[in-house]
Amino acid sequence: MTPEDGDAILRDYFAPWIQDLGLRVEEVGERHAVVRLPWSEALTRAGGGLCGQAMMAAADTATVVAVSSARGGFVPMTTVQQSTTFQRPVTGKDLLVHVRITKLGKTLAFSEITLTPDGATDPAAQASTVYAILG
Repeated sequence: MTPEDGDAILRDYFAPWIQDLGLRVEEVGERHAVVRLPWSEALTRAGGGLCGQAMMAAADTATVVAVSSARGGFVPMTTVQQSTTFQRPVTGKDLLVHVRITKLGKTLAFSEITLTPDGATDPAAQASTVYAILG
């Protein structure tokens, strides 16, 4: 799968409000994906930081791209569980969402996600997800 294939998944399978986030697939591999959430004032909360809801949506959506890459293309799937820990605010920078598939079974996929401001080394948040593969 290529980043362009990942962008097609974002365009073809997600609700308009997710598409409005402007997510772009930067990289895909056998068991990983990197997706960029562009900085937008529209996604900030009081105080000017990127809101957690946008970060969680980006992590959840990027996981679909990573699972699709690991399976060789999109298949229907749904989130079973997502846990997110926020560590520091993100202000004025794009967010890079790094997803690593830790286990890919026939019916479940598990991932670890690191969300890091562009150019930073320390993560702003970390998440884990479990997905049910439906197809």
